Amino acid sequence: MNSDLDNRNQLGDPLGPPISSRPLTGIHAIFLGPRGVRPGWRAAMYLALFILLLGSLQALAVLAHNGVLRPGIALSPQLLFGWELASAVCAIVAALVMARIEGRRFGDYGMPWSGALRSRFWQGAAWGLAQVTLLILAIAAFGGYSFGGWALGPGEAMKYALFWGLFFLIVGVYEEFFFRGYLQFTAASGMGFWPAAILFSLLFGAVHLTNPGESLAGIPDLVLIALFFCLTLRRTGDLWFAIGFHAAFDFGESYLYSVPDSGMVTPGHLSAATLHGPAWLTGGVVGPEGSVFSVIVITLTIVVFDRVYRPQKGRPRQDEQLQEATPPPPE
Repeated sequence: MNSDLDNRNQLGDPLGPPISSRPLTGIHAIFLGPRGVRPGWRAAMYLALFILLLGSLQALAVLAHNGVLRPGIALSPQLLFGWELASAVCAIVAALVMARIEGRRFGDYGMPWSGALRSRFWQGAAWGLAQVTLLILAIAAFGGYSFGGWALGPGEAMKYALFWGLFFLIVGVYEEFFFRGYLQFTAASGMGFWPAAILFSLLFGAVHLTNPGESLAGIPDLVLIALFFCLTLRRTGDLWFAIGFHAAFDFGESYLYSVPDSGMVTPGHLSAATLHGPAWLTGGVVGPEGSVFSVIVITLTIVVFDRVYRPQKGRPRQDEQLQEATPPPPE
């Protein structure tokens, strides 16, 4: 066995056998462990690639629009769509580059192409619509929500339904893969699945504070739903249930029930709905995600999901699949 790091597998197998028996000292020990480049550095490489790619696309967009895109400009639905699409593409391309470097399959990071828009995605979408509907019904039962009149005609309603449906699908792909794809996979190889899940769930909540209208009231809900998405990854083996759930919940909240989503109100929503009452009930400017009922409904969702989607014997969990994801160095 070659005692040096194999050129084709320089990052090593995080949970597999050591790729070198030679003790690491000095600068090597900072960057390398017995199984290759340490998970923290691999995550940093991924983030650097993502930022570089997204920054390059941003610069090209500004040049293409002759400076029309400037700080403080109002974001139209088309600009929001373009930003989310660019973010999703950059997150995926950065992972494809890392997969090439690490000698892994892209699907090892939790989003296999074979699962796209298949049964697990639609199961998640059904759960997401059910959760947001239950949340709105709970708020309405205490007098905090009114549907109002129709805000769109039939033609416009269909057009915006398709637009926001596709938009929130992209949001689901981007946010789930960015927070619970490559980064979750890599961090789990160093600290374990649930410590990594807690870390990135807290980060998920903190990042949403940058949304206009978001406040600390909505953060417990966001952290809890992020942990729920990690549970779905753990139980189903990939992110497609979480992507479907995420997309359907946001679509139901923003379009169907026409209320703020993490402090943002989208144009082209279905009705002239209103929230009225104390912030503990309605969530205030944050929207239903800031309501006390949101935490209750998410907790109930976690309990039910845990009963329905039991751990399956014989199928390796995501962290156990790490051992099989990278072939051993050649003899």
